[in-house]
Amino acid sequence: MRTKGNGNDMDLDMNKMQEMLAQAQEMQQAMDLRLSETIVEAATGGGAVSARMNGKKELLSLTIAPSAASAATSDLSLLEDLIVAAVNSAARKADEASKSNAASILGGLGLPGF
Repeated sequence: MRTKGNGNDMDLDMNKMQEMLAQAQEMQQAMDLRLSETIVEAATGGGAVSARMNGKKELLSLTIAPSAASAATSDLSLLEDLIVAAVNSAARKADEASKSNAASILGGLGLPGF
């Protein structure tokens, strides 16, 4: 059975939903900005290869030491493995930074798990 209302309750609910949506969008924008400004770096092979990535997992740079480049002439697969390992390690660090940023932004909401 429905209760009669004057319609204002529904208007208030819609306004509250719109406010919550706007707040969520602001939080998403803040998170995106933080992630794009967060820079992580990982090196492999004793610094022979290093990868820089932002929190959005965009590869910003890949540096190969001259000694690693010259050694690659005889064993290209080793250099390839070092590159893959450096990029994967940077991606893991970016994931950790992303989780940390999300926790700091969402922690203020009092949600369980943050």
